[in-house]
Amino acid sequence: MTQAYRTEHDLVGEQRVPAGAYYGVHSMRAAENFPITGRRLPREMILSLAWIKKACARANREAGVLPDEIAGAIEAACDEILSGRLHDQFIVDPIQGGAGTSTNMNANEVVANRAIELLGGRLGDYARVSPNDHVNCGQSTNDVYPTCIKMTLYEAMDGLRGQLSRLIEAMEANAARFDRVVKMGRTQLQDAVPIRLGQEFGAYAAVLRREAARLERAQGEMLVLNLGGTAIGTGMNAHARYVERVVHILAALTGVPFRQSPDLIDATQNLDGYVALSSALKSLGVSLSKICNDLRLMASGPRDGLGEIVLPARQNGSSIMPGKVNPVIPEVINQIAFRLVGYDATVTMAAEAGQLELNAFEPVIFDTLFQGVTQLTRGIATLTDHCVLGIAANEAACRDEVERSIGLATALCPHIGYEAACRLACEALRTGLPVRRLALESGLLDEQEAQRLLDPLLMTGE
Repeated sequence: MTQAYRTEHDLVGEQRVPAGAYYGVHSMRAAENFPITGRRLPREMILSLAWIKKACARANREAGVLPDEIAGAIEAACDEILSGRLHDQFIVDPIQGGAGTSTNMNANEVVANRAIELLGGRLGDYARVSPNDHVNCGQSTNDVYPTCIKMTLYEAMDGLRGQLSRLIEAMEANAARFDRVVKMGRTQLQDAVPIRLGQEFGAYAAVLRREAARLERAQGEMLVLNLGGTAIGTGMNAHARYVERVVHILAALTGVPFRQSPDLIDATQNLDGYVALSSALKSLGVSLSKICNDLRLMASGPRDGLGEIVLPARQNGSSIMPGKVNPVIPEVINQIAFRLVGYDATVTMAAEAGQLELNAFEPVIFDTLFQGVTQLTRGIATLTDHCVLGIAANEAACRDEVERSIGLATALCPHIGYEAACRLACEALRTGLPVRRLALESGLLDEQEAQRLLDPLLMTGE
């Protein structure tokens, strides 16, 4: 069947648009110009755009700039988008030139065309409701797009912080479960002194609590918006009443305590808040990766490695080696962390590349941060559910390694001196005999002293 089209125009010229499309010429050109990722705008971003356009229409109606009929139709169209309708009409790629203009115009066109329909008009009849003059009234891409980014990231961060809280709770539960399991601590992958397995998991919980605090601070920076600043933060072409009210209305509609920046020019040109968020994501990724390195080491074997813990078996580990089970969940967290380091470099360079009153590279900043938050959220969920909650301690292996270790000699230094303790450790290493036995046979300790000084549990700060 031959598809019907309507013809629209812009400053570049005429463009055919599918007759039934709610998007228009600007969206079509963007879809043609930027086939970059093969993805479209995420659902969360579309919802943020709808909230913004609804808040702007309401603020402009309060200011007497938009007639009630047009403002009401715009709000009704936004409500439909918020209910899940018309999302397939947002056709632009998240990576785009133009500082986000394509995204803003895609939203303007979809809202305008649906508002036109609600008022009884035909799609593309922009004399009835204009994407620019009505839907975009008092706005610029340069304040709408950053506002949309921050709204979307703020909401996504709620999910990430929720999953991180679950992981911290799981680590704390393991710290309690394994509190009496003594194993050898290691520095530089060499035997050091005893530590309780529960203490190791307690340390994991501690670092993740610090990461959670960093995320909370970074998320807070997403609450400060430049909406009302229009092109460069001066508020040009926006009614003073609109500028005063629009962020308050947006906060009331969404239930999120957004606030307008006290310096809209600064908020339009400087993107340090994104850099802080990216840094927090990278820091969390690095900490998680280090923890997962530890889990993989402690679970190595199962016969010829450390074998101190047992990770839940999730899938076959080899297409050729029978019985092999790999630490696939920690491995996927490692890979997410590697990506986050690269993502952070992208955000850093894009934020630095701003010039004068605007940064043109917010699309790649948003897409990078959103992908990072999304992958971390899902990764942490699978780490908690499919690994950490099911970890078991191999208490026998932990006990054996402590008894064999020469690290116990460290506890004797205050009593027999470093040199004597060193000779004892070397002798234990040469003969394979336990430090305790050699200390008793050499007369360096009697049974009562050995019992007191070489109790591994007491060495852990019990």
